[in-house]
Parts: sequence; structure tokens; C-alpha cells
Amino acid sequence: MAAASENGTVDISTEAVVVDDDVKFGFQRQEMYTENLSGSVHPYERHVFLCYKTREDWPARVESSDSDLLPKRLAGAIKERKNDIAVKTLMTIFEGGAATGLSDGDVLIFPDMIKYRGLEESNVDSFVEEVIVNGKPWASGTPEVVTGSYVFVCAHSSRDKRCGVCGPALIEKFNEEIEVRALKDQVFVSACSHVGGHKYAGNLIIYSSVEDGKVSGHWYGYVTPNDVAELLDQHIKKGEIIERIWRGEMGVPPVEKADKAVEKSLPNGNDSKVNGKDDEKENTGGCCQGANGFSCCRDESSGPKKSTFNVNFFTKKWEQHEMFTAAAVVGAVATVAVAYSLYKRSR
Repeated sequence: MAAASENGTVDISTEAVVVDDDVKFGFQRQEMYTENLSGSVHPYERHVFLCYKTREDWPARVESSDSDLLPKRLAGAIKERKNDIAVKTLMTIFEGGAATGLSDGDVLIFPDMIKYRGLEESNVDSFVEEVIVNGKPWASGTPEVVTGSYVFVCAHSSRDKRCGVCGPALIEKFNEEIEVRALKDQVFVSACSHVGGHKYAGNLIIYSSVEDGKVSGHWYGYVTPNDVAELLDQHIKKGEIIERIWRGEMGVPPVEKADKAVEKSLPNGNDSKVNGKDDEKENTGGCCQGANGFSCCRDESSGPKKSTFNVNFFTKKWEQHEMFTAAAVVGAVATVAVAYSLYKRSR
């Protein structure tokens, strides 16, 4: 509560400001749990993370900032070659540090589970050409295999206050729970830039190896500190998806799950429309996270059409139905004509 000073003025305590931020932008805000999460991630097959400065240093559009030339150069190079890239590729900035052993210019690539060190403005073009476009080792660096699980928490405060309030709290809680479970060498947590879907904050992505040797990449939204232990114990340790806060997965089209999710009730009992408005459209799959609105993926017109088979299947079935119906009509007419001819002859 605000306290009155000797001169009669009112001092606003720091605690009151923090509580207000949590109510407006944090885990107590009214929009929490008001929308379906499943299907809110656009399909993609690869994710490139560039280690660059700290979350406090990132401008709102860090991938296009003139004062941040390395991320701008990498984002621009990927954009220029997007039609040459075989798989849809996202790019995100993340924060390094002692816990991750990564520093500015280091790059992580999933699902490859490899890292390259020392990317600079001068060699961005060769990196994109050799690694991103052609899928070959980079001549200017040595690929290093990474192991364990990587948790990227959106804490891009300059882009959206909700992520700025929720993200740091989640990172702190993850580090506490990792310490308790002695997982420092197995689970790595970093702040990352905008990944799409501010309204779903806290947002995070978990990349880890699974039993069959593949690498999974799962997105979660509406995450609170109360969910962190479950994410570590159920998702990372056991490989079990936590459906109530699950947004989508790398390499998996969201259409089927999204369609089914629309029919279900939301965690708070509301349906998929809030206050009479349809779900807000988000740039959840922008490969460079919405930098000036461009995507680093290939043009959609050049990619595979996910729904073509189903549409063609039903079209063919309908055409067959029409053909059989026409044949039946012709047969019936012919039968009536023959019967009438026999009747005339018999008279």
C-alpha cells in the first residue's frame, strides 16, 4: 500500500508497481487461457539461433536494426536466399552466458543439434550458402555436436511487455528447478527474442533428442512458474507433451490438431472466440520473427501443398458419384424404352 510522507505527499512503493505489472502484463492478466493454443505454430523444419548480446540490449526489431549489424546481416542473407533453401527455416536471437558456454556470434541449429562459433558480418554469406542453403559443413568453422535439452524463453521486453514480464520470471524458476534436480549439464535455459504470439506469454520452445535419435522441438504458451517443474519432469525427462499449454511442434503441420482443438473447451471454460472476436492473427511462423514483416522461408507457392491430397481425394470421390449417378439414369431410361417397345409389339 502507498505510504504518506511527512510533507503529505504519497510515495508509490516498488511492490505496488510490480503487482500492477503482473496484473496488466504478467501471469494474472485477463487474457491468460482465453484462446486455444494447439495449432498456433506455423509449420517449419529448421531453427537457427544466433547468440547476440543480452535481452536488455535488443531493440524491438533486432533482426533489422541498423545498430545491430550481425543479426541484420544474417536475417537479410537468409531472406535473399529463401527460395533456395530446401526447408522452412526460422531465425531467432538468443542470450548466451556462462551457463550455456556460448558467446556473441555463436550459432545453434536444430534439429541438426550442432553449433558453430564465431560468425561475423564478413562471413555471413558463406555461412548461409554452405550451411543453410547447401546443407554442408561450414568451411570457416567446425561443427560441434550439442547434447541435452535447450529451453528458449521469449523475454523480448522491447518488443512486447508481456514477454518482458513473464520471460525473466520463467528463466529464474527454470534455473532454480534445474539446480534442485542437478541438471546443469543436461538442460540449458536462455532468453530469446520474439517467437510469435505475444498474447500467449509466457512463451517457450524446448529442443531435445528423443529415443529414436530424432530431435523434437515443442512450443508452449501461457506458461507460468507453476508449470516449470512439470515441464522438466514430464516433458524433458519422460518425453510427455503437456497438452493444456502445448502450441505445436517443429516439422508437424498444425492443421489436424488445430481443427480438433477448436471443438474442445478451453482451460477456463470459454470457447475459441473471446468477446465475440475471432482469434487474432499472429506472425507465429515468420522465419526472422517478423522483422519488417518478411519471412525467411521459401515462398508458399513454391512449397508442397499440405491439403492438396485431401481436396483431390474428395473431388475424385464426388466425380465418381456423379458418373455412377449418370450411368444409373441412362440405364433406367434404356430399361423403360425396351419395356415400352415390347409392350407395343405385344398389342
